[in-house]
Amino acid sequence: MKKPIQEFNKWMLSLVEHIGLLVIAIATVFAMGSEVVVMVRAAQVTLADLLLLFLYLEVLAMVGLYYGTGKLPVRFPLYIGMVALARYLILDMKAMDDWRMLAVTGSILMLTLAVLLIRFGHLRYPYPGEVQAAETRNNHSSKN
Repeated sequence: MKKPIQEFNKWMLSLVEHIGLLVIAIATVFAMGSEVVVMVRAAQVTLADLLLLFLYLEVLAMVGLYYGTGKLPVRFPLYIGMVALARYLILDMKAMDDWRMLAVTGSILMLTLAVLLIRFGHLRYPYPGEVQAAETRNNHSSKN
């Protein structure tokens, strides 16, 4: 049996976590709305604008996934990093020297390889609870 103070601390941490996620979601929606207003006022949509909106959607998806599963996959921040670096490359390409451009593209490549490595590791060496869940899903799907 857990002590009441431990239960209270767990409840408080959960509350702060949910408030933080709500703040992140609200701020992201506000930022998306602000970006749409900028695009409407300019009567123009650029690739950089679309990539920025995609970044906002990734953040919202990450918050939604965290709410749904209670887990925050490492891959989502990596995806966000890749899109952010691509956006940076697109916006500042003309002002970049060759070495900086190579560094940014190399960083994107490293993040891509990290995602592939994580995916491979997750499929090849899943967590113990996930193996049982996958077997249960496979048994149910093979019966249908």
